Amino acid sequence: MADEASQPQQPAQPPPQSDRPHGDRPQRGPRGPRRDRRDQSRGGEDKDSGLSEKVVFINRCAKVVKGGRRFSFSALIVAGDRAGKVGVGFGKANEVSEAIRKASESAKKSLVKVAVQENTIPHEVIGEFGGGRVLLKPASPGTGVIAGGGVRAVIEAAGIRDVLAKSLGSSNHANVVKATISALQNLRKRDEIYKIRGKSVPVAAVAAAA
Repeated sequence: MADEASQPQQPAQPPPQSDRPHGDRPQRGPRGPRRDRRDQSRGGEDKDSGLSEKVVFINRCAKVVKGGRRFSFSALIVAGDRAGKVGVGFGKANEVSEAIRKASESAKKSLVKVAVQENTIPHEVIGEFGGGRVLLKPASPGTGVIAGGGVRAVIEAAGIRDVLAKSLGSSNHANVVKATISALQNLRKRDEIYKIRGKSVPVAAVAAAA
């Protein structure tokens, strides 16, 4: 009995752990940005091209496969030179940074010229694209950009400083942004309208514009 008591006792072995930390539950992939996140803080100015870019929306899509879930991302970006040119781009990738890069390149290729008159728009206009419908009205100096979401991003990228805007249709980010660009493309200055009609611009109109 004395010999058995003098022998050191071996520590108890811990129970074997499962290969999966959470039992039978599959491991979840890295969390991406929330789907309802709007007007991302990412964005800035491209020094090489002189264009300002803003990320309007990033969407995350999850595909369920045998080994778990695979995530992919899509990005909506607005780019412009703040001097009358603006474009929108859409990109998809498995990483957020790659999706933003693709959308940025697409936005630079789709730049369009819009009519800007004294930091505002020449006249009231309504733009439509899909279910999106956007109303734009000219505003007096000092009013600022009264708009939100994708409409504000497009207007600021185009260099318009005073405008009133209202979204009348769908709240889908892509449709709202493209409807805003459609509205800006429909703008015409006074001299362009007179030229299309084959008339000369009145002297009073020229003096008022000067």
